Amino acid sequence: MPAHSVPPHTSRDHTPTLTLSRVSHSSSLPTKPLQLNTLLHSLCLCFGFSVSTMSSFSLTFLTLLSFFCFCVNARLTLDFYKDTCPQFAQIIRDTVTAKQIASPTTAPATIRLFLHDCLLPNGCDASILLSSTAFNKAERDADINLSLPGDAFDLVVRAKTALELACPNTVSCADILSASTRDLLTMLGGPFYPVFLGRRDGRFSSAASVPNHLPTPSMPMSQITEIFTRRGFSVEEFVALSGAHTVGFSHCSEFVSNLSNSSSSYNPRFSEALSKACADYRTNPTLSVFNDIMTPNKFDNVYFQNLPKGLGVLKSDHGLYSDPVTRPFVEGFAKDQARFFRVFASAMQKLSLLNVQTGRKGEIRRRCDQIN
Repeated sequence: MPAHSVPPHTSRDHTPTLTLSRVSHSSSLPTKPLQLNTLLHSLCLCFGFSVSTMSSFSLTFLTLLSFFCFCVNARLTLDFYKDTCPQFAQIIRDTVTAKQIASPTTAPATIRLFLHDCLLPNGCDASILLSSTAFNKAERDADINLSLPGDAFDLVVRAKTALELACPNTVSCADILSASTRDLLTMLGGPFYPVFLGRRDGRFSSAASVPNHLPTPSMPMSQITEIFTRRGFSVEEFVALSGAHTVGFSHCSEFVSNLSNSSSSYNPRFSEALSKACADYRTNPTLSVFNDIMTPNKFDNVYFQNLPKGLGVLKSDHGLYSDPVTRPFVEGFAKDQARFFRVFASAMQKLSLLNVQTGRKGEIRRRCDQIN
């Protein structure tokens, strides 16, 4: 039974428009009345005004044009940094690869960090990365987040540093976290999915916003399911996202109390092995074990195959199989990895688009751990 110690850290819906192109700010202004009238008509359509209504406003053409540019640019696109930071994808790949090779726990750590950021009401805005101040306790210092591993935070810091050198004040921390998570998943054999870019970073983070918005291993399965369905996910998507445990790890303190429960669904030999692996967890609270004992470093569907055998680590893992609502999806994913990958990829992309800030909302942080 593999086990390892993982140090704790030291220290959000938007529908993308694929066909919308960005407006070049170098374009010359129209000079002919016909051109001006045509553009004004387009602006009216964009904002839902009639031309007669629009004429009642004392707005200048330049103001309208700036609003039009904002309307166009306030969208997530696959090539958002094509002109402003063409090295973005390569820098993310290089940073992710180096970090994962140096510290293999980086992938599951980053996936968890991504989930804990996007699932909160403020969505994918990198607020999980903000440090607390003397006047505010941030999300990362909420009790459930204290065990977030430092490797995930370090990865974002490294990527941000490299991107600031190449493209200063351009790439958001929220985009870094979203793109890094996808790249790490594919490195481990998981499914590829397109990551839309153009998120802005949030300016507020509060530990008070965390309770009841993130799942805990001790929650009833109905409560965990409700957290995800409340955010727009189907039960099938929720179960698929739980499959990220195939490359995850859990601290002994999160499950060891369940091992002595005679009514638990743990495989007896597995329960004994877990008890031995966690024997010193009181003196070493960072002691952890892999959630998937068969293929812990490979993203596959073995996690789901383990659950009917009583080889789940967390109480919530066992709940996925024992609950009649979620069990059919566990069984389906255990038999069909392609189906699991397809639903997981779609759900991860959906998660990455929750309540994102774009355009003039939020900011591009200079440092991911503090607002500008």
